[in-house]
Amino acid sequence: MKTLTESTTPMVAQTLRILVADDHPLVRQGLRTLLEAHPGWEVCGEAVTGREAIEKAQLLQPDIIVLDIHMPETDGLQAARVILAANPRSEILILTVDNSDEAVRNASEAGAHGIVMKSDAADDLIIGVAALARHEPFYASQASGMVMRNSLRPLGTDPTQPDAAPAKLTSRERDIVVGVAKGQSHKQIAATLNISPKTVESHRRNIMRKLGLKSAAKLVRYAMHHGLVRP
Repeated sequence: MKTLTESTTPMVAQTLRILVADDHPLVRQGLRTLLEAHPGWEVCGEAVTGREAIEKAQLLQPDIIVLDIHMPETDGLQAARVILAANPRSEILILTVDNSDEAVRNASEAGAHGIVMKSDAADDLIIGVAALARHEPFYASQASGMVMRNSLRPLGTDPTQPDAAPAKLTSRERDIVVGVAKGQSHKQIAATLNISPKTVESHRRNIMRKLGLKSAAKLVRYAMHHGLVRP
């Protein structure tokens, strides 16, 4: 849902602090090398197990956690849930070798706003972390279609029952929801609508409040469910 041509500079002034959690030392070293090559980013800690990721996330309070989905003791999905329960402002990017619909769906439902396939990490990791630094979702090319397909109907709904009527959005709000669902940055949406990025952010906050949504991933799910964008 992001393009490789999009800027990868996060809109933050301070150093971006990242926790890397993976049980393979060579993978952790490779991730650290990629991340710390980016100006203004530092890997503030590493974790080998899901339990250690939870502990270090609480201790270090990183901005972003890069989390392997399969780890000993506690898997990445459960670790993500615990981390976000303690600090909902944390951003989690899930790394996985499993490109099944179920794996991607589970990662999204655990609260991860970023999903990158390990096979594509060299190309997508930096872009994904930069998107999360702007508090925008990033689903790499293989994952994005799966997220869209799985977002057509919220979890727990009965497909035989009619949908509830969506909350009424203004034309401008619908345009912004569509932009977010397509993975566009605030700057891109602002350029398309001829408004400022700050205005886009203000509209987005109002939209989330109006719809009772707590995350960008749920806003994407809303857009898909109500036919504002097509998979």
